[in-house]
Amino acid sequence: MVSIREVAPRDGLQNEDPIPAAAKVELLDALSRTGVRRIEAVSFVHPKAIPQMADADEVWAKAWHNPDVRYSALIPNTRGAHRALAAGFREIEVVVSASDTHNRRNLNRSTEDSLDDIAQLIPLVHEAGATLEVIVATSFGCPFEGDIDPDRVAGIVARVRADGADRIAFGDTTGMATPRRVRDLLSAVRPDLLHFHDTRGTGLANILTALDLGITEFDASAGGLGGCPYAPGASGNVATEEVVHMLHDMGIDTGIDLDSLLEAAALAERLVGRTLSSGVLRAGPRTRLV
Repeated sequence: MVSIREVAPRDGLQNEDPIPAAAKVELLDALSRTGVRRIEAVSFVHPKAIPQMADADEVWAKAWHNPDVRYSALIPNTRGAHRALAAGFREIEVVVSASDTHNRRNLNRSTEDSLDDIAQLIPLVHEAGATLEVIVATSFGCPFEGDIDPDRVAGIVARVRADGADRIAFGDTTGMATPRRVRDLLSAVRPDLLHFHDTRGTGLANILTALDLGITEFDASAGGLGGCPYAPGASGNVATEEVVHMLHDMGIDTGIDLDSLLEAAALAERLVGRTLSSGVLRAGPRTRLV
């Protein structure tokens, strides 16, 4: 069994031109009907930073909350945490970059400053009965600094685990990961979940490598939507339907219905108004595996 967290409603849409709140609700509801058990629904960030998420409160208030789905929200800081908790989220994510340069571009502060902020966030989130997942961005490489030493990532993980973080994820922010980089990093430190981009076509290979190393939780985005506005070349999360197609053919269960997922990916394509890169979406129902 592999657990997939669908991130198109947040990570996917934040890299597209803004679409109406009603369209975001439509996509979120469609994904909630696919059988996926975890969805990253929105992020609570300043609208000047990410205008695509300016209507997060409205979207979440109007969306259908499937009781069988665990929904999470991404936050950048304490103010975002208060908003997410007030909206009812009990699974919160916060990002810190292994690359100090990317952290300054993304969050306007150093990695060390972000870690200090996270240390203050953890008790706040726990007191509200919620959990905090720390996502370490640029874990496999940085567009500004180049290679990232696995020991740098391991040091960040040790710090946030000591501070009480509930879960750890590694983000391949600009698609620099390869199977070799995955092996090197996971031999130094283990996350709970991995987030791969397919910018250079290595997304599925990286997931297979991580599976062989015992990781069974992954992020993916319907249609391959997504990227990072503050990381050049970051387009394209690994497409959820491609991951599910591959895993099901390998006899690995995800709990996701591929037909429903393809319908949701096609909806995402219509809503953003451009052709998405997913090969499984392009191939159509007659040529995909069941």
